[in-house]
Amino acid sequence: MTGQPVGGVAVKAFPVARSEVRLLVPALTFIALVVAAVASLGTPLITSVATSFHVSLGSAQWTLTVALLSGAVATPVLGRLGAGPHRRATILATLAVVVAGSALTVLPLPFAWLLAGRAAQGVGLGLTALMMGVARDHLPEERSAAVIALISVVSIIGAGVGYPLAALLAELGGVRAAYGLGLVVTAAALLTAWRSMPEAPEGRSAHVDVAGAVVLAAALLLVLFLAGERNLWSGHLAVAAGLAVVAVVLLCVWAVIELRGTTPLVDVRAVRHPAVAGANLAMFVGGIGMYLLLTLITRYAQTPHGAGYGFGLTTFVAGLVLIPFSVLGFVAGKLTPRVRTRIADPLLLAGSAVVVGGGFALFAAARSDLAELFAAMGVLGFGVGGFSAAMPGVILAVTPKSETSSAMSFNYVVRSVGYSLGSAIGGLILAAGTGPGHLFPDDSAYTTAALVGIGAMAITTLASLALARRRSSETNPYVRCTHPNTGGSMSKGYWVSAYRTISDPEKLAAYNKLAGPAVEAGGGRILARGSRVVAHDAGIAERTVLIEFDSFEQAVAAHESAAYQEALVALSDGVERDFRIVEGID
Repeated sequence: MTGQPVGGVAVKAFPVARSEVRLLVPALTFIALVVAAVASLGTPLITSVATSFHVSLGSAQWTLTVALLSGAVATPVLGRLGAGPHRRATILATLAVVVAGSALTVLPLPFAWLLAGRAAQGVGLGLTALMMGVARDHLPEERSAAVIALISVVSIIGAGVGYPLAALLAELGGVRAAYGLGLVVTAAALLTAWRSMPEAPEGRSAHVDVAGAVVLAAALLLVLFLAGERNLWSGHLAVAAGLAVVAVVLLCVWAVIELRGTTPLVDVRAVRHPAVAGANLAMFVGGIGMYLLLTLITRYAQTPHGAGYGFGLTTFVAGLVLIPFSVLGFVAGKLTPRVRTRIADPLLLAGSAVVVGGGFALFAAARSDLAELFAAMGVLGFGVGGFSAAMPGVILAVTPKSETSSAMSFNYVVRSVGYSLGSAIGGLILAAGTGPGHLFPDDSAYTTAALVGIGAMAITTLASLALARRRSSETNPYVRCTHPNTGGSMSKGYWVSAYRTISDPEKLAAYNKLAGPAVEAGGGRILARGSRVVAHDAGIAERTVLIEFDSFEQAVAAHESAAYQEALVALSDGVERDFRIVEGID
């Protein structure tokens, strides 16, 4: 990932006016909420779809699976498009696709058209990362962090908002009426985006890696198919294992394509950064646990009393169990930006994972009363809200502004796969706990699944604590940075700037006046500035500046600081330079 555009020309940011900020923030939040809620509409309507269209429950399940699949595939593609100059057009076109898909779900068409409409609705899931990119580009730095955290939270709690509303409409007016809700809100989101979305900053360029997108789509199709088809694992284990191997091979091929490509769909080298890799690992395992508990509680609430447990709730009433999840998730999301001033993001991830683990423990120990299910769901929502709000801060701390959408898109792909596996693991455990001739699993199967979830959240906590330890060693000026494996010094970071032409010396002077203090504040040390240059081979003897930082992460963070971004605005098009941030060997 690089914060410099093609050609070395500084990116000119366009912050919006204060009055526009007041409109932009609710617009970004509303769009993220809508696409999450609409994608989740398939969950409460599966039984109604099976009845209305005379298809099996397994076929009806695809109204949810196909939305998750199309969202997982579209997310990295939209993230790359959103990093380019046509971000506004990408957002509007994507919402238009979602509106068209919503119309297909409402019209009296065969089941295949419903699936097509749900796939189009799922594409909207890729907009969440783009909303974060808009916030980071066009809001003041101190405001953008809080807004990005809020966007991340509403993308989670959207399911809790859409579930009970869709269930109520399905009971009152049928499945078409429930999907009609999706058409109304997506049309409103499109109008909101058309009125409020600003253009991307100048100087951006983005190309979509078509080959990488196709291979990734095939791999994700297999992963999500295997996660959703539990009968395949129980009845045809060899076939399922073979498909799993093919999925792994495709993911390896995709990684090779991305490493060799000049314009990768996802910068795999950047994903290997310890902070990003650790955050994605925490998101993957944590996503499995979070969605597992969500699935367990909603299924338990709807189990009839005849099974010896459960509450036999209708789809709508069971949806009301999600209200504590949404409310406390939103509360945690609003509190997290304030807490971040005192506690590092990785520690917040760890603490939130512990809270989710507490939700599992509560569900495992006490679920004989409906109030206890509400309590467990509230604890889950608070933990998920805090986790979701803290996650962007971990990744974006080492990500240039221009790559915000792409970096967060990959994280959301990881989250989608984790959620799908969480649902599948819950189904497999409950299926294993269902005796011959029984429709419902034994109550003890839920306890077993809860214990598995506690294990998943323990792994998530440890991964987050490892991130916190690394962050502490990199940012504490009184502690020498050491490599986590060898104990040696951390790799330093360098700014290398080669000035090819200087067209406006006054702009360069204004830049130097602002850049000097910004570099010093970021921990940079100037090693060379306009010194003598001897060029060999294809080199050019041009004015070169070399600045050293204690770590590569510190070098990236200094470039993304508000002070240095102000210097870049002053520089504008006054020079043409080759700017790059380089990681040292030691």
